[in-house]
Amino acid sequence: MLFETLATSGHEQVVFCHNRDAGLKAIIAIHNTTLGPALGGVRMRPYANSDDALRDVLRLSRTMTYKNALAGLNVGGGKAVIIGDPRTDKSEVLFRAFGRQVEALGGRYITAEDVGSDVNDMEQIYLETGYVTGVHQVHGGSGDPAPFTAYGALQALMASINRKFGHEEVGKVSIAVQGLGHIGMELVKLLRERGAKLYVTDLDPVLVQRAVTEYGCEAIKPDAIYDVAADVFAPCAMEGAIGMEELDRLKAKVICGTANNQLASHAVGDELHRRGVLWAPDYAVNAGGVMNVSLEIDGYNRERAMRLIRSIYHNLGRIFDQSERDGVSPQRAADRIAETRIEAIGKLKMPLGRAAPRMSRLRGE
Repeated sequence: MLFETLATSGHEQVVFCHNRDAGLKAIIAIHNTTLGPALGGVRMRPYANSDDALRDVLRLSRTMTYKNALAGLNVGGGKAVIIGDPRTDKSEVLFRAFGRQVEALGGRYITAEDVGSDVNDMEQIYLETGYVTGVHQVHGGSGDPAPFTAYGALQALMASINRKFGHEEVGKVSIAVQGLGHIGMELVKLLRERGAKLYVTDLDPVLVQRAVTEYGCEAIKPDAIYDVAADVFAPCAMEGAIGMEELDRLKAKVICGTANNQLASHAVGDELHRRGVLWAPDYAVNAGGVMNVSLEIDGYNRERAMRLIRSIYHNLGRIFDQSERDGVSPQRAADRIAETRIEAIGKLKMPLGRAAPRMSRLRGE
């Protein structure tokens, strides 16, 4: 069954990692290395079982292939998950054991921070392998990627409201933010600095109160966030936030947030497009973090990173242009742009006389 799944998903390699003494149970998925080594973060979650963890890492690694391609990076797509509760199960030996697994791949996979992991965890991984990004600046890294992800999301939001409302002034719109984790709170900070009216929610009331107290946001109950009459809906929590049921409740004309895999299916994206709701593809919106850490591979420069992240504004414009030109949803337009680049670079790198692989393998068809 696993090999059948990989045959349709297009993954190159999946590694199951186990170290009893360290308490490590992890999976590393390398989806595609046409553009370069697979770059993607390591997520730590208390998955119910290994099947759930496998489904998550396969989905996330595939998304990284598209994200990195669309961002114009010379890296492929990969991801890792560690099965465990980040609140109680973290230890030095756990992450060092994971680092040894990354090192054993010889550079095919480069890890980074993700949900449930942070810069301190990257430092412990760094003790065992150089194939890690997001370490402290003293080690030539860029540190916490969350501010860069949020800054990239701001660029995407400006491009989106400009396309929908004819201006890019964040202070003239109201925004409903779902999720106040590390990245979500950073985005709230940037939006309030520019005068946006913000409605916020999170499952953690402490985070909601912080947003209200520090940034003057209006608190909304978690399930009621879909019903807020805001111009923009910004999903910044976990994946799958928007299905057909939620779509019917949304009042916003623009959806632009940092959560991965926001839509329950392509059908939701098609329906949003049919209704005239502009959805900014999540893997274009949240690319700022991976853009930033990718520069660590050849030597980090913060000014260069900020210039690269500002290109997200241009990337969203390309997606919206192709969406309008082809009469398809922005999600399908973004997929096409990413696939076209991977296919072109794949042909460039391929020895003369060999045929390039069909891109449908990437889409899982």
